[in-house]
Amino acid sequence: MDNKNKVGSPDRDRINVKENYEVEYWTKELGINAEQLRKAVEKAGTSAEAVRKYLKK
Repeated sequence: MDNKNKVGSPDRDRINVKENYEVEYWTKELGINAEQLRKAVEKAGTSAEAVRKYLKK
């Protein structure tokens, strides 16, 4: 579960697809839909950088 009290870089650099607000943020940020985000996280891991590379963004 996401600890909302920890908002430093490690938390910002991770994508938690179990939190609706994060799915909403990252789908807008990356220009993809929720299913594409979940698939990218499944393939690349939770690192935002790894997901971007996977999506070639």
